[in-house]
Amino acid sequence: MMDYPLLLRTFLLRAAKYFPKKEVVSVFPEGTHRYTYREYYKRVCQLAHALKSLGIKRGDRVASVALNDHRHLELYFGVPCYGAVLHTVNFRLPMHHLIYIINHAEDQVIFVDEDLLMFVEAAKDQLKSVKHIVVLSHTGKKPVSTIENLIMYDELIAQFPEEYDFPVDLSEWDPAMICYTSATTGDPKGVVYSHRAIMLHTYSVAITFGAGESDCILHIVPMFHANAWCAPFAGVGAGCKQVLPGREVINMEKLCRTIAEEKVTFTAGVPTIWMLLYDYLEKGGWHDFSSFKTIVSGGAAIPLQLMKDLNEKYNFPIRQAYGSTETTPLVTAAVPKSYMKDWPEEKLYDLKSSIGLLALGLEMKILNDSGGEVKMDGREWGEILLKGPWIASEYYKDPERTKETFGDGWFHTGDVGTIDEEGYVRLVDRKKDLIKSAGEWISSVDLENLIMAHPKVMEAAIIGVPHPKWQERPLACVVIAPGQGVDADGLKDFLKDKVKASWWIPDEFIFLPEIPKTSVGKFNKRELRRLYTEGQLKSL
Repeated sequence: MMDYPLLLRTFLLRAAKYFPKKEVVSVFPEGTHRYTYREYYKRVCQLAHALKSLGIKRGDRVASVALNDHRHLELYFGVPCYGAVLHTVNFRLPMHHLIYIINHAEDQVIFVDEDLLMFVEAAKDQLKSVKHIVVLSHTGKKPVSTIENLIMYDELIAQFPEEYDFPVDLSEWDPAMICYTSATTGDPKGVVYSHRAIMLHTYSVAITFGAGESDCILHIVPMFHANAWCAPFAGVGAGCKQVLPGREVINMEKLCRTIAEEKVTFTAGVPTIWMLLYDYLEKGGWHDFSSFKTIVSGGAAIPLQLMKDLNEKYNFPIRQAYGSTETTPLVTAAVPKSYMKDWPEEKLYDLKSSIGLLALGLEMKILNDSGGEVKMDGREWGEILLKGPWIASEYYKDPERTKETFGDGWFHTGDVGTIDEEGYVRLVDRKKDLIKSAGEWISSVDLENLIMAHPKVMEAAIIGVPHPKWQERPLACVVIAPGQGVDADGLKDFLKDKVKASWWIPDEFIFLPEIPKTSVGKFNKRELRRLYTEGQLKSL
Protein backbone atom coordinates (compact mmCIF):
# COMPACT_ATOMS: atom_id res chain seq x y z
CA MET A 1 0.00 0.00 0.00
CA MET A 2 1.16 3.50 -0.78
CA ASP A 3 2.29 5.40 2.31
CA TYR A 4 -0.25 8.23 2.24
CA PRO A 5 -0.30 10.53 5.29
CA LEU A 6 -3.56 11.60 6.91
CA LEU A 7 -3.46 15.38 6.39
CA LEU A 8 -6.21 17.97 6.76
CA ARG A 9 -5.43 19.31 3.28
CA THR A 10 -7.42 16.37 1.84
CA PHE A 11 -10.61 17.61 3.55
CA LEU A 12 -9.99 21.15 2.29
CA LEU A 13 -9.27 20.11 -1.31
CA ARG A 14 -12.30 17.82 -1.38
CA ALA A 15 -14.66 20.60 -0.31
CA ALA A 16 -13.23 23.03 -2.86
CA LYS A 17 -13.30 20.57 -5.76
CA TYR A 18 -16.52 18.64 -5.21
CA PHE A 19 -18.72 20.99 -3.17
CA PRO A 20 -17.81 24.47 -4.46
CA LYS A 21 -21.43 25.67 -4.40
CA LYS A 22 -22.16 24.77 -0.77
CA GLU A 23 -22.47 27.69 1.63
CA VAL A 24 -20.67 28.89 4.74
CA VAL A 25 -22.89 31.36 6.61
CA SER A 26 -21.82 33.81 9.35
CA VAL A 27 -24.41 35.63 11.45
CA PHE A 28 -23.38 39.10 12.65
CA PRO A 29 -25.38 41.77 14.49
CA GLU A 30 -25.36 43.93 11.36
CA GLY A 31 -26.38 41.15 8.98
CA THR A 32 -25.57 37.76 7.48
CA HIS A 33 -22.46 36.95 5.44
CA ARG A 34 -22.58 34.14 2.88
CA TYR A 35 -20.03 32.63 0.59
CA THR A 36 -19.32 29.26 -0.97
CA TYR A 37 -16.59 26.69 -0.47
CA ARG A 38 -15.12 27.91 -3.77
CA GLU A 39 -14.64 31.39 -2.23
CA TYR A 40 -13.67 29.90 1.13
CA TYR A 41 -10.86 27.91 -0.47
CA LYS A 42 -9.48 30.96 -2.27
CA ARG A 43 -9.29 32.90 1.00
CA VAL A 44 -7.63 29.97 2.81
CA CYS A 45 -5.00 29.97 0.05
CA GLN A 46 -4.50 33.71 0.51
CA LEU A 47 -4.16 33.15 4.26
CA ALA A 48 -1.41 30.59 3.70
CA HIS A 49 0.54 33.13 1.64
CA ALA A 50 -0.07 35.72 4.38
CA LEU A 51 1.33 33.42 7.07
CA LYS A 52 4.53 33.10 5.07
CA SER A 53 4.73 36.90 4.72
CA LEU A 54 4.48 37.21 8.52
CA GLY A 55 7.47 34.94 8.96
CA ILE A 56 5.55 31.89 10.18
CA LYS A 57 7.46 28.63 9.73
CA ARG A 58 6.40 25.02 10.00
CA GLY A 59 5.57 24.11 13.57
CA ASP A 60 5.16 27.73 14.72
CA ARG A 61 2.14 28.41 16.89
CA VAL A 62 -0.49 30.88 15.67
CA ALA A 63 -3.22 31.98 18.07
CA SER A 64 -6.88 32.70 17.38
CA VAL A 65 -8.81 34.78 19.90
CA ALA A 66 -12.06 34.62 18.03
CA LEU A 67 -15.76 33.86 17.92
CA ASN A 68 -17.48 31.41 15.57
CA ASP A 69 -17.45 32.91 12.08
CA HIS A 70 -16.09 32.23 8.61
CA ARG A 71 -12.75 33.96 9.25
CA HIS A 72 -12.12 31.65 12.20
CA LEU A 73 -13.06 28.70 9.98
CA GLU A 74 -10.45 29.90 7.47
CA LEU A 75 -7.84 29.75 10.24
CA TYR A 76 -8.98 26.22 11.15
CA PHE A 77 -7.66 24.96 7.81
CA GLY A 78 -5.30 27.68 6.61
CA VAL A 79 -2.92 27.42 9.57
CA PRO A 80 -2.51 23.61 9.91
CA CYS A 81 -2.59 22.94 6.14
CA TYR A 82 0.22 25.49 5.76
CA GLY A 83 2.19 23.49 8.33
CA ALA A 84 1.83 25.69 11.41
CA VAL A 85 -0.16 24.98 14.58
CA LEU A 86 -3.41 26.80 15.42
CA HIS A 87 -3.78 27.63 19.11
CA THR A 88 -7.47 28.29 19.76
CA VAL A 89 -7.39 30.58 22.80
CA ASN A 90 -10.18 30.49 25.37
CA PHE A 91 -10.65 34.22 25.97
CA ARG A 92 -13.00 33.48 28.89
CA LEU A 93 -10.10 32.30 31.04
CA PRO A 94 -8.89 34.58 33.86
CA MET A 95 -6.38 37.11 32.52
CA HIS A 96 -3.38 35.48 34.23
CA HIS A 97 -4.28 32.16 32.60
CA LEU A 98 -4.81 33.84 29.23
CA ILE A 99 -1.32 35.34 29.41
CA TYR A 100 0.13 32.04 30.61
CA ILE A 101 -1.20 29.94 27.71
CA ILE A 102 -0.13 32.40 25.00
CA ASN A 103 3.37 32.54 26.48
CA HIS A 104 3.53 28.81 27.15
CA ALA A 105 2.51 28.01 23.56
CA GLU A 106 4.98 30.64 22.32
CA ASP A 107 2.45 32.05 19.87
CA GLN A 108 4.05 34.12 17.11
CA VAL A 109 0.93 35.81 15.73
CA ILE A 110 -2.49 36.48 17.26
CA PHE A 111 -5.57 36.65 15.04
CA VAL A 112 -8.14 38.44 17.19
CA ASP A 113 -11.81 39.21 16.61
CA GLU A 114 -12.47 42.95 16.74
CA ASP A 115 -15.09 42.32 19.44
CA LEU A 116 -12.45 40.59 21.60
CA LEU A 117 -9.54 42.98 21.07
CA MET A 118 -9.82 44.27 24.64
CA PHE A 119 -8.54 40.92 25.96
CA VAL A 120 -5.36 41.16 23.91
CA GLU A 121 -4.95 44.84 24.77
CA ALA A 122 -5.07 44.00 28.49
CA ALA A 123 -2.42 41.29 28.06
CA LYS A 124 -0.15 42.86 25.41
CA ASP A 125 2.64 44.08 27.70
CA GLN A 126 3.14 40.60 29.16
CA LEU A 127 3.19 38.61 25.92
CA LYS A 128 6.73 37.41 25.24
CA SER A 129 6.70 35.79 21.79
CA VAL A 130 3.97 37.59 19.84
CA LYS A 131 5.30 39.51 16.82
CA HIS A 132 2.10 40.48 15.00
CA ILE A 133 -1.56 41.07 15.92
CA VAL A 134 -4.10 40.68 13.14
CA VAL A 135 -7.70 41.90 13.53
CA LEU A 136 -10.58 39.78 12.25
CA SER A 137 -13.13 42.50 11.47
CA HIS A 138 -16.74 41.99 10.45
CA THR A 139 -17.44 45.74 10.32
CA GLY A 140 -14.44 46.56 8.12
CA LYS A 141 -13.41 49.40 10.40
CA LYS A 142 -9.92 49.57 11.87
CA PRO A 143 -10.37 49.76 15.63
CA VAL A 144 -8.90 52.47 17.80
CA SER A 145 -6.46 50.59 20.01
CA THR A 146 -3.54 50.91 22.40
CA ILE A 147 -1.79 48.25 20.29
CA GLU A 148 0.55 49.65 17.68
CA ASN A 149 0.82 48.34 14.11
CA LEU A 150 -2.43 46.40 14.07
CA ILE A 151 -2.92 44.46 10.84
CA MET A 152 -6.38 44.11 9.30
CA TYR A 153 -7.02 40.51 8.22
CA ASP A 154 -8.98 41.17 5.03
CA GLU A 155 -6.45 43.78 3.86
CA LEU A 156 -3.60 41.39 4.65
CA ILE A 157 -4.82 38.38 2.70
CA ALA A 158 -6.17 40.46 -0.23
CA GLN A 159 -2.57 41.10 -1.33
CA PHE A 160 -1.92 37.45 -2.18
CA PRO A 161 -2.83 34.90 -4.88
CA GLU A 162 -5.96 32.75 -4.60
CA GLU A 163 -4.02 29.52 -5.19
CA TYR A 164 -1.52 27.82 -2.90
CA ASP A 165 0.29 24.49 -3.07
CA PHE A 166 -0.37 23.12 0.39
CA PRO A 167 2.55 20.91 1.42
CA VAL A 168 2.23 17.16 1.00
CA ASP A 169 5.47 16.39 2.81
CA LEU A 170 4.07 17.04 6.28
CA SER A 171 3.88 14.06 8.60
CA GLU A 172 0.45 12.97 9.80
CA TRP A 173 2.00 13.04 13.26
CA ASP A 174 2.79 16.75 12.94
CA PRO A 175 0.82 19.03 15.26
CA ALA A 176 -2.18 20.77 13.70
CA MET A 177 -3.92 22.36 16.70
CA ILE A 178 -3.29 23.03 20.37
CA CYS A 179 -5.86 23.75 23.04
CA TYR A 180 -5.52 24.33 26.78
CA THR A 181 -7.76 22.98 29.52
CA SER A 182 -9.70 25.42 31.70
CA ALA A 183 -7.71 24.67 34.84
CA THR A 184 -9.52 24.15 38.15
CA THR A 185 -6.17 23.98 39.97
CA GLY A 186 -2.77 25.16 38.82
CA ASP A 187 -2.02 26.42 35.32
CA PRO A 188 -4.00 25.29 32.25
CA LYS A 189 -2.63 22.20 30.51
CA GLY A 190 -1.88 22.15 26.79
CA VAL A 191 -3.12 19.34 24.55
CA VAL A 192 -1.66 19.01 21.04
CA TYR A 193 -3.73 17.44 18.24
CA SER A 194 -1.94 15.92 15.25
CA HIS A 195 -3.33 15.84 11.70
CA ARG A 196 -3.75 12.09 12.14
CA ALA A 197 -5.69 12.40 15.38
CA ILE A 198 -8.07 15.02 13.99
CA MET A 199 -8.66 13.07 10.77
CA LEU A 200 -9.43 9.77 12.53
CA HIS A 201 -11.56 11.54 15.13
CA THR A 202 -13.54 13.25 12.35
CA TYR A 203 -14.28 9.93 10.65
CA SER A 204 -15.56 8.56 13.96
CA VAL A 205 -17.73 11.64 14.54
CA ALA A 206 -19.26 11.26 11.08
CA ILE A 207 -19.98 7.56 11.64
CA THR A 208 -21.36 8.09 15.16
CA PHE A 209 -23.80 10.84 14.20
CA GLY A 210 -24.40 9.99 10.57
CA ALA A 211 -23.07 13.30 9.21
CA GLY A 212 -23.18 13.75 5.44
CA GLU A 213 -23.22 16.31 2.65
CA SER A 214 -26.94 16.98 3.05
CA ASP A 215 -26.48 18.21 6.62
CA CYS A 216 -26.45 21.83 7.73
CA ILE A 217 -24.31 22.29 10.84
CA LEU A 218 -24.94 25.10 13.34
CA HIS A 219 -21.78 25.75 15.39
CA ILE A 220 -22.92 26.59 18.91
CA VAL A 221 -19.87 25.05 20.66
CA PRO A 222 -17.16 27.75 20.82
CA MET A 223 -14.39 27.16 18.30
CA PHE A 224 -11.85 27.70 21.09
CA HIS A 225 -13.21 24.69 23.00
CA ALA A 226 -11.76 21.28 22.06
CA ASN A 227 -11.81 22.05 18.32
CA ALA A 228 -15.53 22.97 18.50
CA TRP A 229 -15.95 19.23 19.12
CA CYS A 230 -14.44 18.79 15.61
CA ALA A 231 -17.69 19.73 13.84
CA PRO A 232 -15.87 22.26 11.59
CA PHE A 233 -13.56 19.52 10.32
CA ALA A 234 -16.46 17.14 9.71
CA GLY A 235 -18.39 19.92 7.98
CA VAL A 236 -15.64 20.82 5.55
CA GLY A 237 -14.63 17.20 4.94
CA ALA A 238 -18.21 16.12 4.18
CA GLY A 239 -19.08 19.27 2.21
CA CYS A 240 -21.84 20.32 4.61
CA LYS A 241 -23.43 23.74 4.73
CA GLN A 242 -22.13 25.43 7.88
CA VAL A 243 -23.70 28.20 9.96
CA LEU A 244 -21.56 30.19 12.41
CA PRO A 245 -23.55 32.42 14.79
CA GLY A 246 -20.73 34.46 16.38
CA ARG A 247 -21.84 36.49 19.36
CA GLU A 248 -25.49 36.01 18.32
CA VAL A 249 -25.24 32.51 19.82
CA ILE A 250 -26.77 33.74 23.10
CA ASN A 251 -29.58 35.63 21.33
CA MET A 252 -32.16 32.87 21.49
CA GLU A 253 -34.65 34.57 19.17
CA LYS A 254 -31.98 35.15 16.52
CA LEU A 255 -30.71 31.61 17.00
CA CYS A 256 -34.17 30.10 16.51
CA ARG A 257 -34.80 32.24 13.42
CA THR A 258 -31.45 31.13 12.00
CA ILE A 259 -32.22 27.45 12.64
CA ALA A 260 -35.47 27.72 10.68
CA GLU A 261 -34.20 29.95 7.86
CA GLU A 262 -31.03 27.94 7.21
CA LYS A 263 -32.76 24.56 7.78
CA VAL A 264 -30.22 23.39 10.34
CA THR A 265 -30.04 19.60 10.77
CA PHE A 266 -27.22 19.23 13.33
CA THR A 267 -25.99 21.19 16.32
CA ALA A 268 -24.25 20.62 19.64
CA GLY A 269 -23.86 22.58 22.85
CA VAL A 270 -23.51 22.51 26.62
CA PRO A 271 -26.51 22.29 29.00
CA THR A 272 -26.20 26.01 29.85
CA ILE A 273 -27.24 26.87 26.28
CA TRP A 274 -30.16 24.45 26.37
CA MET A 275 -31.34 26.01 29.66
CA LEU A 276 -31.31 29.47 28.02
CA LEU A 277 -33.19 28.07 25.04
CA TYR A 278 -35.81 26.38 27.22
CA ASP A 279 -36.37 29.59 29.20
CA TYR A 280 -36.88 31.48 25.93
CA LEU A 281 -39.33 28.87 24.63
CA GLU A 282 -41.29 28.74 27.89
CA LYS A 283 -41.82 32.49 27.57
CA GLY A 284 -43.50 31.96 24.20
CA GLY A 285 -40.46 32.39 21.97
CA TRP A 286 -40.87 31.74 18.24
CA HIS A 287 -39.32 28.54 16.93
CA ASP A 288 -39.41 25.96 14.15
CA PHE A 289 -37.20 22.93 14.75
CA SER A 290 -38.65 20.73 12.01
CA SER A 291 -35.35 20.50 10.09
CA PHE A 292 -33.35 18.95 12.96
CA LYS A 293 -31.97 15.42 12.76
CA THR A 294 -29.36 15.41 15.52
CA ILE A 295 -28.78 17.57 18.62
CA VAL A 296 -25.90 16.70 20.93
CA SER A 297 -25.34 17.85 24.50
CA GLY A 298 -21.98 17.53 26.20
CA GLY A 299 -19.55 19.20 28.57
CA ALA A 300 -21.69 18.33 31.60
CA ALA A 301 -24.70 16.14 32.37
CA ILE A 302 -27.94 17.52 30.98
CA PRO A 303 -30.83 17.26 33.47
CA LEU A 304 -33.16 14.48 32.39
CA GLN A 305 -36.22 16.66 32.92
CA LEU A 306 -34.80 19.34 30.62
CA MET A 307 -34.14 16.70 27.96
CA LYS A 308 -37.72 15.47 28.24
CA ASP A 309 -39.28 18.94 28.21
CA LEU A 310 -37.35 20.10 25.15
CA ASN A 311 -38.22 16.94 23.24
CA GLU A 312 -41.87 16.56 24.23
CA LYS A 313 -42.90 20.22 24.27
CA TYR A 314 -40.78 21.60 21.43
CA ASN A 315 -39.63 18.68 19.26
CA PHE A 316 -36.01 19.36 20.18
CA PRO A 317 -34.54 15.85 20.63
CA ILE A 318 -31.23 15.88 22.52
CA ARG A 319 -28.82 13.02 23.08
CA GLN A 320 -25.77 13.13 25.31
CA ALA A 321 -22.15 12.63 24.35
CA TYR A 322 -18.98 12.67 26.41
CA GLY A 323 -15.40 13.77 25.99
CA SER A 324 -12.78 16.25 27.13
CA THR A 325 -9.98 18.47 25.87
CA GLU A 326 -7.65 15.48 26.16
CA THR A 327 -9.87 13.34 23.91
CA THR A 328 -10.25 15.65 20.86
CA PRO A 329 -13.11 15.27 22.26
CA LEU A 330 -15.50 12.43 21.29
CA VAL A 331 -15.39 9.36 23.57
CA THR A 332 -18.97 8.11 23.85
CA ALA A 333 -22.41 9.00 22.50
CA ALA A 334 -25.88 7.94 23.60
CA VAL A 335 -27.01 6.45 20.30
CA PRO A 336 -29.56 3.64 20.73
CA LYS A 337 -28.90 0.29 19.07
CA SER A 338 -31.18 -0.73 16.23
CA TYR A 339 -33.18 -3.25 18.27
CA MET A 340 -33.93 -0.67 20.98
CA LYS A 341 -36.31 1.45 18.87
CA ASP A 342 -39.39 -0.24 20.35
CA TRP A 343 -38.26 0.06 23.95
CA PRO A 344 -40.62 1.84 26.38
CA GLU A 345 -40.21 5.62 26.34
CA GLU A 346 -38.84 5.87 29.87
CA LYS A 347 -36.25 3.20 29.17
CA LEU A 348 -35.11 5.07 26.06
CA TYR A 349 -34.85 8.32 28.01
CA ASP A 350 -32.70 6.55 30.56
CA LEU A 351 -30.43 5.39 27.75
CA LYS A 352 -30.28 8.83 26.09
CA SER A 353 -29.37 10.44 29.40
CA SER A 354 -26.38 8.11 29.73
CA ILE A 355 -23.14 9.22 28.09
CA GLY A 356 -23.53 6.29 25.74
CA LEU A 357 -21.45 3.74 23.90
CA LEU A 358 -17.73 3.94 23.21
CA ALA A 359 -16.90 5.56 19.86
CA LEU A 360 -15.49 3.41 17.07
CA GLY A 361 -11.69 3.31 17.31
CA LEU A 362 -11.17 3.69 21.07
CA GLU A 363 -10.41 1.42 24.02
CA MET A 364 -11.90 1.96 27.47
CA LYS A 365 -11.74 0.30 30.85
CA ILE A 366 -13.45 1.30 34.08
CA LEU A 367 -11.40 0.35 37.13
CA ASN A 368 -12.62 -0.02 40.71
CA ASP A 369 -10.57 0.88 43.79
CA SER A 370 -8.85 -2.50 43.66
CA GLY A 371 -7.64 -1.94 40.09
CA GLY A 372 -10.01 -4.48 38.55
CA GLU A 373 -12.54 -3.76 35.83
CA VAL A 374 -16.05 -3.11 37.09
CA LYS A 375 -18.85 -5.52 36.26
CA MET A 376 -21.13 -4.58 33.35
CA ASP A 377 -24.09 -4.39 35.71
CA GLY A 378 -24.79 -0.64 35.72
CA ARG A 379 -24.11 -0.48 39.45
CA GLU A 380 -20.40 -0.90 40.26
CA TRP A 381 -18.45 2.36 40.10
CA GLY A 382 -14.95 2.96 38.80
CA GLU A 383 -12.66 5.50 37.12
CA ILE A 384 -12.86 5.73 33.32
CA LEU A 385 -9.54 5.11 31.51
CA LEU A 386 -9.10 5.64 27.77
CA LYS A 387 -6.70 4.85 24.97
CA GLY A 388 -6.89 5.43 21.22
CA PRO A 389 -5.59 7.26 18.14
CA TRP A 390 -7.08 10.61 19.16
CA ILE A 391 -6.61 10.34 22.92
CA ALA A 392 -3.76 12.53 24.20
CA SER A 393 -0.70 10.83 25.65
CA GLU A 394 0.87 13.89 27.27
CA TYR A 395 0.44 17.51 28.26
CA TYR A 396 2.49 20.01 26.25
CA LYS A 397 5.80 20.79 27.98
CA ASP A 398 4.45 19.47 31.30
CA PRO A 399 6.20 16.17 32.23
CA GLU A 400 5.09 16.12 35.87
CA ARG A 401 1.36 16.30 35.19
CA THR A 402 1.83 14.05 32.13
CA LYS A 403 3.20 11.32 34.41
CA GLU A 404 0.25 11.71 36.82
CA THR A 405 -2.40 11.41 34.11
CA PHE A 406 -0.85 9.27 31.34
CA GLY A 407 1.96 7.43 33.16
CA ASP A 408 0.79 3.87 32.41
CA GLY A 409 -0.19 4.52 28.78
CA TRP A 410 -3.85 5.15 29.58
CA PHE A 411 -5.57 8.52 30.01
CA HIS A 412 -6.95 8.60 33.55
CA THR A 413 -9.99 10.84 33.11
CA GLY A 414 -10.79 11.46 36.79
CA ASP A 415 -14.42 10.65 35.92
CA VAL A 416 -16.25 7.93 37.82
CA GLY A 417 -18.84 5.87 36.00
CA THR A 418 -20.74 2.62 35.57
CA ILE A 419 -21.30 0.47 32.50
CA ASP A 420 -24.42 -1.62 31.92
CA GLU A 421 -24.86 -4.96 30.18
CA GLU A 422 -25.44 -3.22 26.83
CA GLY A 423 -22.20 -1.26 27.14
CA TYR A 424 -23.75 2.14 27.92
CA VAL A 425 -21.76 4.26 30.35
CA ARG A 426 -23.25 6.54 32.97
CA LEU A 427 -21.23 9.18 34.78
CA VAL A 428 -21.46 9.05 38.54
CA ASP A 429 -19.23 12.02 39.30
CA ARG A 430 -15.77 13.51 39.09
CA LYS A 431 -13.52 11.72 41.58
CA LYS A 432 -12.88 15.03 43.33
CA ASP A 433 -16.62 15.82 43.56
CA LEU A 434 -17.81 12.56 45.11
CA ILE A 435 -19.09 13.08 48.64
CA LYS A 436 -18.29 10.55 51.36
CA SER A 437 -20.82 10.69 54.16
CA ALA A 438 -20.60 8.21 57.05
CA GLY A 439 -18.36 6.02 54.91
CA GLU A 440 -20.82 5.90 51.99
CA TRP A 441 -20.48 7.63 48.63
CA ILE A 442 -22.97 10.17 47.29
CA SER A 443 -22.94 11.19 43.62
CA SER A 444 -23.25 14.95 43.26
CA VAL A 445 -24.28 14.51 39.60
CA ASP A 446 -27.19 12.19 40.44
CA LEU A 447 -28.34 14.47 43.23
CA GLU A 448 -28.14 17.55 41.01
CA ASN A 449 -30.24 15.89 38.32
CA LEU A 450 -32.86 14.82 40.86
CA ILE A 451 -33.18 18.38 42.20
CA MET A 452 -33.27 19.89 38.70
CA ALA A 453 -36.20 17.58 37.90
CA HIS A 454 -38.29 19.80 40.19
CA PRO A 455 -40.40 22.02 37.89
CA LYS A 456 -39.55 25.17 39.85
CA VAL A 457 -35.77 24.66 39.83
CA MET A 458 -33.55 26.01 37.05
CA GLU A 459 -30.10 24.91 38.26
CA ALA A 460 -28.62 22.93 41.14
CA ALA A 461 -25.01 22.26 42.09
CA ILE A 462 -23.93 19.99 44.95
CA ILE A 463 -20.71 20.28 46.92
CA GLY A 464 -19.46 18.29 49.89
CA VAL A 465 -18.87 20.25 53.07
CA PRO A 466 -17.16 19.08 56.29
CA HIS A 467 -19.32 17.58 59.03
CA PRO A 468 -18.15 16.79 62.59
CA LYS A 469 -20.00 13.48 62.77
CA TRP A 470 -20.50 12.25 59.20
CA GLN A 471 -17.19 13.46 57.68
CA GLU A 472 -18.95 15.20 54.76
CA ARG A 473 -22.49 16.19 53.89
CA PRO A 474 -23.95 17.39 50.59
CA LEU A 475 -24.78 21.10 50.36
CA ALA A 476 -27.26 22.07 47.64
CA CYS A 477 -26.84 25.37 45.79
CA VAL A 478 -30.08 26.06 43.92
CA VAL A 479 -31.32 28.61 41.39
CA ILE A 480 -35.11 28.92 41.29
CA ALA A 481 -36.79 29.36 37.90
CA PRO A 482 -37.98 32.94 37.23
CA GLY A 483 -41.33 33.71 38.79
CA GLN A 484 -41.35 30.50 40.83
CA GLY A 485 -40.99 29.78 44.53
CA VAL A 486 -39.91 26.74 46.51
CA ASP A 487 -38.17 26.37 49.87
CA ALA A 488 -35.78 23.82 51.40
CA ASP A 489 -38.59 21.80 52.99
CA GLY A 490 -40.37 21.59 49.65
CA LEU A 491 -37.23 20.26 47.95
CA LYS A 492 -36.53 17.77 50.74
CA ASP A 493 -40.07 16.47 50.43
CA PHE A 494 -39.66 16.25 46.62
CA LEU A 495 -36.53 14.14 47.03
CA LYS A 496 -37.88 11.68 49.63
CA ASP A 497 -39.03 8.98 47.22
CA LYS A 498 -36.40 9.68 44.55
CA VAL A 499 -33.00 9.39 46.25
CA LYS A 500 -31.16 6.09 46.68
CA ALA A 501 -31.18 6.52 50.47
CA SER A 502 -32.59 9.13 52.85
CA TRP A 503 -29.11 10.24 53.89
CA TRP A 504 -28.50 11.49 50.33
CA ILE A 505 -30.91 14.38 51.00
CA PRO A 506 -28.91 17.56 51.73
CA ASP A 507 -29.26 19.02 55.21
CA GLU A 508 -28.99 22.53 53.82
CA PHE A 509 -30.16 24.28 50.65
CA ILE A 510 -28.70 27.65 49.65
CA PHE A 511 -30.71 29.68 47.13
CA LEU A 512 -28.63 31.77 44.73
CA PRO A 513 -29.39 34.17 41.85
CA GLU A 514 -26.96 32.18 39.71
CA ILE A 515 -24.37 29.43 40.04
CA PRO A 516 -20.82 30.40 39.08
CA LYS A 517 -19.65 28.77 35.84
CA THR A 518 -16.28 27.86 34.41
CA SER A 519 -15.09 29.35 31.12
CA VAL A 520 -16.76 26.48 29.23
CA GLY A 521 -20.11 26.70 31.03
CA LYS A 522 -19.76 24.00 33.70
CA PHE A 523 -20.73 24.54 37.34
CA ASN A 524 -17.67 25.99 39.09
CA LYS A 525 -17.65 23.86 42.23
CA ARG A 526 -14.19 25.02 43.17
CA GLU A 527 -15.57 28.56 43.44
CA LEU A 528 -18.56 27.35 45.45
CA ARG A 529 -16.22 25.58 47.87
CA ARG A 530 -14.11 28.73 48.21
CA LEU A 531 -17.18 30.86 48.93
CA TYR A 532 -18.36 28.32 51.52
CA THR A 533 -14.96 28.17 53.23
CA GLU A 534 -14.81 31.95 53.41
CA GLY A 535 -18.37 32.20 54.77
CA GLN A 536 -19.66 33.99 51.68
CA LEU A 537 -22.04 31.32 50.39
CA LYS A 538 -25.43 32.55 51.61
CA SER A 539 -29.01 32.41 50.38
CA LEU A 540 -30.67 35.36 48.66
